[in-house]
Amino acid sequence: MVNRVVIAAPASGHGKTTIATGLMAALRARGLAVSGHKVGPDFIDPGYHSLATGRPPRNLDPFLQGEDLLAPLLRHGSAGADIAVIEGVMGLFDGQLGTEGYASTAHVARLLGAPVVLVVDASAASRSVAAMVLGFARYEPGVEIAGVILNKLGSPRHEEEIRAALVRTGIPVLGALRRSDDIHAPSRHLGLVPAAERDAESRELLPKLAAWVADGVDLEAIVRVARSAGPLSAPAWEPTGSYSGPRRVVAAAAGPAFTFRYTETVELLAASGVDVVDLDPLHDKALPEGCAGLYFGGGFPEVHVEDLSANEPLREELAAAIRSGMPVVAECAGLLYLCRELDGLPMVGALDASAEMTKRGALGYRTASAARDHLLARAGERVTGHEFHRTVVTPRAGAVAAWEWDGVAEGFASYTLHASYLHVHWAGHPVLAHRFAAAVHARG
Repeated sequence: MVNRVVIAAPASGHGKTTIATGLMAALRARGLAVSGHKVGPDFIDPGYHSLATGRPPRNLDPFLQGEDLLAPLLRHGSAGADIAVIEGVMGLFDGQLGTEGYASTAHVARLLGAPVVLVVDASAASRSVAAMVLGFARYEPGVEIAGVILNKLGSPRHEEEIRAALVRTGIPVLGALRRSDDIHAPSRHLGLVPAAERDAESRELLPKLAAWVADGVDLEAIVRVARSAGPLSAPAWEPTGSYSGPRRVVAAAAGPAFTFRYTETVELLAASGVDVVDLDPLHDKALPEGCAGLYFGGGFPEVHVEDLSANEPLREELAAAIRSGMPVVAECAGLLYLCRELDGLPMVGALDASAEMTKRGALGYRTASAARDHLLARAGERVTGHEFHRTVVTPRAGAVAAWEWDGVAEGFASYTLHASYLHVHWAGHPVLAHRFAAAVHARG
């Protein structure tokens, strides 16, 4: 049995990340083991979830992982937890563009049979909040709005007005939160600043967040809602791997400049005989002992470009290792770091390309295919992924692309290297992990 509840909102900006994270922290402070999950591909919010729960961050995304894998991944990620808190994405019914809400929070809630608690920013309305909530509750069959948390209330009278109006809807108010100047996480060009970049401040914020939520939200009612969810029949997901020889070491970029990798990626590699060891390109001067492979995931190297460039010993060792054929996978931030330069400053130089910040961003789901055989894929194979950045990479002519989508070739690839803007969730495509692990073992 997985006790589970989805924290959603009518749109972005209503405070669901703040409240979901505070709820996780408040429930944990009450002695419950809490598992945090994020709908969609986002890697920033799960970092705050991990701080609040003390457990690895998890994502649930039908596009990246497949509909049939969501319940198994939830069961796997929430093993040993008393309650799973699932934070939604955007507005409740907002999903992949051009579809009828595919990969939306509502879609995920239906697939998981999970009740929804709607967080509503009430700062600019009163009785109209009830009309909006009623519309959300009736809009799509199979989505259960089990309660409402009112956010950014201005006064007791404001709260009373909204509560009275909500009585007619039959949907209970499970929380009422006032505006608080102490509850704030800074943002920049791609959303919130990752928790790992402001670790001390984030840890100081959590007790305040937990107390704020505990003071305004009926935690017992939230637990009752989560317990109302029916059983999940699907078995728990298990990371697969078949290698039984000596274990190998992969250095994975970490620290403030590289704050993101999907938890299941590490679990799949571990099941394939590969131990992932953190490498901080800002501070570490050398690769870990016995390193046989490299993994550079997501993050914000453009924010730390001067310090990354200044770590010349590591850049030189990485360039030499990649030239010698050490297998390397780089996604988005990793792609930038492997370029010759980023915003005019020297990077690793494993790719004959330059990268720079731009004013326009690239955001969205992608279905990509491999034009040729390379480290991770074979010609014609397709993957689903997500692109999210505000940089551009200018490659040399004739580079072998990692992927192609919408008629455009993207990234760099060879039999030992894969560098692309595309983030792929390897639980949805475990063969990528198996191939990378095989290359690492072959390197020895």
